[in-house]
Amino acid sequence: MTHWEEISGLDENYTPIRTYQVCQVMEPNQNNWLRTNWIAKGNAQRIFVELKFTLRDCNSLPGVLGTCKETFNLHYYETDYDTGRSIRENLYVKIDTIAADESFTQGDLGERKMKLNTEVREIGPLSKKGFYLAFQDVGACIALVSVKVYYKKCWSIIENLAIFPDTVTGSEFSSLVEVRGTCVNSAEEEAENSPRMHCSAEGEWLVPIGKCICKAGFQQKGDTCERK
Repeated sequence: MTHWEEISGLDENYTPIRTYQVCQVMEPNQNNWLRTNWIAKGNAQRIFVELKFTLRDCNSLPGVLGTCKETFNLHYYETDYDTGRSIRENLYVKIDTIAADESFTQGDLGERKMKLNTEVREIGPLSKKGFYLAFQDVGACIALVSVKVYYKKCWSIIENLAIFPDTVTGSEFSSLVEVRGTCVNSAEEEAENSPRMHCSAEGEWLVPIGKCICKAGFQQKGDTCERK
C-alpha cells in the first residue's frame, strides 16, 4: 500500500525540484512504503544515506491529533540482484526512526520556507552485491526532497616514495584497513621495512610504517627519484 506521490515544485530559491510526498494524517494505522531502485554497492561494505526532507508540525493541522505522526522509518534490504517491483516488508531491516529537527507550519508555507531537515544514517557491513532502501510512512505529512547514497574511501597518495592506491574503507566504524605501498620508479623498499599505511573508516590515511628509498645512482626529489 502506498500513498506516496511524485510531485514537482519549487524550493525557496525558486529552483525546480521533484519530491515524493505523503500526507495521510486523517486515518489511523498508516503503512505507506516508498522504495528505491536496486543499488549496486561495488566494493563498499559500509554505506551512508543522507536524507533531506520536510515534515509538517502535527499541531498546525486541525483535527488530526492522535492519528498524525512526526516521524518515518528508514529500512534496507540486501540482495544480490534486482527482485522486481514487489515490496516484501518482512525482508526489510529497520535502520532507524527518522524525526525532524524542524517541522513546518501553515505560516511557513505562506512564506515559502522549506525548513529542510538533513539526516545521515549508515548501514553495514554489507555482504551482498546490492540493496534497496525503503521509506515507511506511519501517518506523517512528509516531503522527501533528496536521498544521497555514498561510501567513503582513502584516495590514492604517495607517501615515503610509495604509492598507495584508492582504498575503500572497512566494514566497521573502527576498522583500519592495512595497505601495502608500491615503490615509485627508481626506488626500492628499505631493507625489511616495506611501506604500509592504514585506511581509516573516515577515509583518512593513518599510521605510515616503513618506506621506499631511491636506488643507487638516484636521489629523492619530492615524490620521485631522479638520476644524480
